[in-house]
Amino acid sequence: MLPPQAEKKMRCWIRTRHLICSGHFFILETVEYTTVERFSECVESLGGSLISVEPINKIWMGAHRKVVLYQAKASLHTPHHTLKQYWIKYGGFYTRFDERC
Repeated sequence: MLPPQAEKKMRCWIRTRHLICSGHFFILETVEYTTVERFSECVESLGGSLISVEPINKIWMGAHRKVVLYQAKASLHTPHHTLKQYWIKYGGFYTRFDERC
């Protein structure tokens, strides 16, 4: 994946509150493992690395189905990356799956 495409996809995740920034890390939460794989490709394309992927919870989708919620943590090695500035402007402190919201 090319870096402009990767940054565009990550900006989309920031706007939809799937991707947040916590310290020097970017944290993605999703119920689809293919999204975690795309996130890994995007991070590597931008010069970063995926640190961990963990199933953190099971959440209800509808009335009769539970799905696994995955959390992927990544680090971009550039301290003043434009994604950090974009997150400050358009992102949030909690993902859409956080129970505090």
